[in-house]
Amino acid sequence: MNFPDGLFSNAWAYGAILPYALFLLWAALWAPWRRLADSRQMNVWMGSIVVLMLVWSLKAGIRPGLNLHMLGATAFTLMFGRQLAMIGLSVVLAAVTYNASLKGIQGWQPFALNALALVVFPVFVTYAIQRFVERRLPAHIFVYIFLAAFFGAAVTVVATGMLTALMLWLSGAYAGELLLSEYVPFYILLGFSEAWLNGATITLMVVYYPHWVGSFDDRRYLWQKK
Repeated sequence: MNFPDGLFSNAWAYGAILPYALFLLWAALWAPWRRLADSRQMNVWMGSIVVLMLVWSLKAGIRPGLNLHMLGATAFTLMFGRQLAMIGLSVVLAAVTYNASLKGIQGWQPFALNALALVVFPVFVTYAIQRFVERRLPAHIFVYIFLAAFFGAAVTVVATGMLTALMLWLSGAYAGELLLSEYVPFYILLGFSEAWLNGATITLMVVYYPHWVGSFDDRRYLWQKK
């Protein structure tokens, strides 16, 4: 998923800076910062960032830019909403990029491009699925867990894989045949893993720490049940 230096032209790499900056500015201006005024919520938010730093550092790949790793974006977005998730995931990406730059593996040139593909896009896909579940489906706790968390995570990571493959193809970095045969199919398998990781995380928190999951309203999913 993470694009290294030199894989994309400067037009691609630097052209992504303005769109990403606008998304980040929107997130900073509209983020529910009052929630983080609670030290317990701040600790959970920062703890989630640290955990995802470790998760993103564990990756496998066959060629430059064709690596795979868990995202965790669905759980983060369901917990803290789009703005705080976007800011938190940007911190994760910055930390991973900095660590890779120290090892000479990856630089900062494609940072904004990586952020659009691995931060902004999955956050909005997760949010779209969450809103669909809330508006169109019954207000049931299992609908929330299995569709918003499990299914939502799988769809998000597969959609992210399709987006990165499309970007690699349109930029001319790799041929479409190679991407379809050696890259895209693995996202189906990664989707199952992502679903279990995010789904299990949200399930445990909904049961034991529901106040950590901002998108879970117990008045909607529990109190009004008969």
